[in-house]
Amino acid sequence: MKTKGILLIILVLFIIILTYVLYRYNIIPHKKYTNEDFNISTYTSTIDKDADGIDDQTDILNNAFDYVATNPKYKSKYYATGYPNDEYGVCTDVVAIALKNAGYDLQELINEDVREDQEAYDIEVIDKNIDFRRVNNIKVYLERHAKSLTTDIHDISAWQGGDVVVFTRHIAVISNHRNHNGVPFIIHHANPYQSSYEEDILEYRNDIVGHYRIS
Repeated sequence: MKTKGILLIILVLFIIILTYVLYRYNIIPHKKYTNEDFNISTYTSTIDKDADGIDDQTDILNNAFDYVATNPKYKSKYYATGYPNDEYGVCTDVVAIALKNAGYDLQELINEDVREDQEAYDIEVIDKNIDFRRVNNIKVYLERHAKSLTTDIHDISAWQGGDVVVFTRHIAVISNHRNHNGVPFIIHHANPYQSSYEEDILEYRNDIVGHYRIS
């Protein structure tokens, strides 16, 4: 009987740990909430850069979802055209393509900014085709040209879908969905093994170094 009792305890503990791991890595889907659930007003930009009838904030958010809906495969490659032209991509492409389709071509914008102040970017050799696909370069550009916001994820009203969040070695677009604490999901492409492109992971990260809004 003792043996059976010990085995039962081990089984229960295993199930608890397995459930936590599956939930932690978003394999078990997390319930999604919206701004309305927390009485948060949804931010709408006053700018429509590409004149498509959709404000920039909403446009960036929609474009991020549209891009990941193509199910890009994770692989770091160099493209002579700059932007990926095949089924592959990395984290920076989610942001770059979301912004490009809203009228902000980071390939051109960052290249122009680097040439104006190369020292700010700490780049020895300028390469227009890859510079805009590096996390640090995007961060420097956003720090110089976008609105810098809080990195406190518990200041939930300050986070809006279409914002950009930068980690030490990663970058993503903020989703319009939130978890039960009001902390937003992110839209990102981190590795070949993630179960979804939209994930509830901000509360598990301690390496957020920037939060920006195109303005």
